[in-house]
Amino acid sequence: MSNWQPTASMDALRKRAEMFAYVRHFFAKRDVMEVDTPVMSHCAVSDPFIDSIEVQYHPAMGGEPSTLYLQTSPEYAMKRLLSAGSGAIYQMSKVFRNGEYGHRHNPEFTMLEWYQPGYDEQQLMDEVEALVGPLLGVEQIERVTYSDLFQRYLGFRPELVDIRYLKNEALNHIDIELEDNDPDTWLNLLITHVIEPQLKRLPAVFVTEYPASQAALAKVRVNANGNKVAARFELFVNGIELANGYHELTDFREQQRRLDLDQSQREKLGLPLRPLDQRLVDALEHGMPDCAGVALGIDRLLMLSNSAVSIAEVMPFDHTRA
Repeated sequence: MSNWQPTASMDALRKRAEMFAYVRHFFAKRDVMEVDTPVMSHCAVSDPFIDSIEVQYHPAMGGEPSTLYLQTSPEYAMKRLLSAGSGAIYQMSKVFRNGEYGHRHNPEFTMLEWYQPGYDEQQLMDEVEALVGPLLGVEQIERVTYSDLFQRYLGFRPELVDIRYLKNEALNHIDIELEDNDPDTWLNLLITHVIEPQLKRLPAVFVTEYPASQAALAKVRVNANGNKVAARFELFVNGIELANGYHELTDFREQQRRLDLDQSQREKLGLPLRPLDQRLVDALEHGMPDCAGVALGIDRLLMLSNSAVSIAEVMPFDHTRA
């Protein structure tokens, strides 16, 4: 039997259209400009834990092809627009990631990403709350630091223990055989296997002040306790990660260092070494305004707001029927 039918019901697709209109109205009221950037790029994301999908571009029939990469996020291109003087911008775009399929994942999905010059991560959390609160029926979203989250659910603060403690704690909760000397490996295991399941009991929570080693493309600052932390947050709704936001890194030298560090880690892990986006570094050197930015999964937001079990229920055709 042919599976030509959509994976979402017509009612779900109408709600999808209504959400797109709601998002556009939300940003129009705030004078945030909608932009669209290329889906294909000559460069790939540097993050070792995100795998880009490659495509072959032929300049002429039968000509020598060149490899391009489908965007995993519009972040790099949007930051180039910010550096060119765009002001506040947002985008709802298709993004693509290899090896991601399941109830919460699809290799092609819709991402909402926006940037607010002059904002820090606290102000951006206010705006995220204003956007998603009415859709989820949540009036106020709790904010808890990464350290407090570990204290609450595991009884210790990660910045006060060594890697041996982290490893023993992880092995007490998770049946795994692993040798790794990176503390973030064990922290991430504890987050995904122990803490995130506990977050299902909360309607919504912003997790803030991640370790400085997990800054990604966020600024690093010193918190009230004198510890270096990443100026970033993640939003979890019913235990599902919905959004990831940063007080954005604007130092082009530090940006170059982090890209190179990612590339080194990819090499150590035996992952493909793909072209780094030097244009992002050049844009930051030209001058990107101090700003905060966030990426939010539209399909997951629809899934949560519609009480769906899978994102396939809220997109026209998932990977199996594309």
